Amino acid sequence: MNRWLRHHRYALRVALHRLRLHPLSSLANIVVIALMLTVPILGAAVLESSQPLTRQLAVTPELTLFLAPRTSTADQQALLARIQQESGSHIAQARLLPRDQAMAQLRADPAWAQALDALPENPLPDAIVVTLRDSASPAQDAANLTRTWEQWPGVAHVQMDSEWVRRLESLLSFLRLGLGLLAIAVAVVVLATVFNTVRLQALTQREEIAVARLVGATESFVRRPFLYLGALTGLAASAVAVLLARASLIPLNAILNKFAHSYGIEWVIHLPAVPDLVLWGALIIIMGAVAARLSVTRHTQF
Repeated sequence: MNRWLRHHRYALRVALHRLRLHPLSSLANIVVIALMLTVPILGAAVLESSQPLTRQLAVTPELTLFLAPRTSTADQQALLARIQQESGSHIAQARLLPRDQAMAQLRADPAWAQALDALPENPLPDAIVVTLRDSASPAQDAANLTRTWEQWPGVAHVQMDSEWVRRLESLLSFLRLGLGLLAIAVAVVVLATVFNTVRLQALTQREEIAVARLVGATESFVRRPFLYLGALTGLAASAVAVLLARASLIPLNAILNKFAHSYGIEWVIHLPAVPDLVLWGALIIIMGAVAARLSVTRHTQF
């Protein structure tokens, strides 16, 4: 165990020494990776911080069930109770909207009042207005409920607020896809940068590696410092990326604060939770070590 620890301490010292030998190139590699990491961190921060914003805007998807003519009050109450019983996990609220009440609401709007006075009778049907709960796929939930309720006796038509839920889901899907593509781009940059760095280090130290092998150094002993070099590069880049993201949020929040106040809402973007940042940093460190392993395996076979 002591021997294993000594080998790893030696490999860590060698890796740190190699970073210090080429400070400009090491710093350039760290900055390149950090800049790429900053973009998805900010994207994730915007996504997480936008969830409370949607609740503040008080925009909720609704379904309106128009009831068949001559549906009795008892049947209306029975439909309302059935909706609450069978679909309670998907709905936040369900209420009856009698035709007389709906007409009164329209008459309260001056734009409709004069036109409605010309009608001989109330043409509106009785309705049940259902407000859906927040979910990961509001469009899919609304479509499923619409198909189910349209089959029920007494329901003439179900009107879905499809435009709102489609736009919301499309926007969220676009943002998630964008973050996924950014994550792939970051992974490629990390692998390519560390791979090239370790390749140059291995080619520069060909003679040193050859001498080490002549005196009995194992492949693991030769490769270990390069693995630490890749891991340290990933660690430093992750730390710099968090600092850059945190600094970027200061002017961004100042601008958003003025914009949000003009709409009477609060919107502040925060960095993702510390456990999430630690997990992402660990993944970058692992990718750095993997890239170093691939590079040193290929370029130390001489």
